[in-house]
Amino acid sequence: MFSLFARAKPVTASINGRPISVQPKETLLQAALRQGVAFPHSCRVGGCASCKCRLLAGQVRELTETGYILTDEELDQGYILACQSVPKGDVCIEVDGVAQGQPLAVSGQVLAQTRLTHDITRVLIQLERNLPYKAGQYAQLSLAGLPGIARSYSFASAARTDGLVSFFVRHVPAGVFSSYVAQADLPGQRVTVAGPLGEFWLRESSAPLLLVAGGSGLAPLLALLQQAQLEGVRRAVTLLFGARRERDLYALDELSAIAAQWPADFRFLPVLSEATAEDAWQGARGLVTEHLHQVLETGMHAYLCGPPVMIDSVMALLIKQGISRQHIHADRFITAHNTQLVTL
Repeated sequence: MFSLFARAKPVTASINGRPISVQPKETLLQAALRQGVAFPHSCRVGGCASCKCRLLAGQVRELTETGYILTDEELDQGYILACQSVPKGDVCIEVDGVAQGQPLAVSGQVLAQTRLTHDITRVLIQLERNLPYKAGQYAQLSLAGLPGIARSYSFASAARTDGLVSFFVRHVPAGVFSSYVAQADLPGQRVTVAGPLGEFWLRESSAPLLLVAGGSGLAPLLALLQQAQLEGVRRAVTLLFGARRERDLYALDELSAIAAQWPADFRFLPVLSEATAEDAWQGARGLVTEHLHQVLETGMHAYLCGPPVMIDSVMALLIKQGISRQHIHADRFITAHNTQLVTL
């Protein structure tokens, strides 16, 4: 009888052969970080797949559906998301910590703070030493004025050797970090950038590129294009940029400069979802998914970045149109202002 009320006991998780204790209701990621395991991770809410690992033995209870973030092949091979997996008993998992590497924390100073739109700010940072990364990846930002708070943002420019990095921060009204960036005077403030993180970068190929961005999701794609240009990539590019109103479009001069010097076909299609009949906008209207059919080419490789709803809709349509899932790379920008170390 008393066993009905007995408190559940911790279980053991073996991570690459290292045993750790997992408390009741604790996820694998929480337990690993609590015990000093350098487990690859970022958003902690099941949206980035940085913490994916392979379940070799045992069973877990998944807190959210992971089929939309893990490929069918990964699911068949037993991959799970550590941040969304609570062990039902002793488990054994395998983590590839080499591909992503462990993030470095580099101190620096904010050089400039530029408003790009009514709700997106560019933050330019000079680091004390170089932080190597692949264009498309992101890092965790901590500001001296917000002790104990960090958020993840994509690098908004190609990697440099002088320690100069930039990020686009979209203001979320309920977001502590993004509100501070939008309202405070940042130049001169100390900052820590920890990274690189994520697996969103340009893979080698000669296939034509389809890039789809939504809102501040343009940041990693802009960096990707800059890096590709520096490396002499000659692939055809089609970029769809989804925004609400014309005032939400930004970095147009930078994109025009890239397009003018691109060594292959470069198509840029901005799409406004909330443009009214009274607006002077003469371009595409509606959702980006409504315009995909006119730009799709056989054999395209797709790179998608923006809100999860947009990403999932575009991905579903691309798969339906015959684009292989292995050639679709996505970075979902998740807003969760009450969760530490997430993208706002």
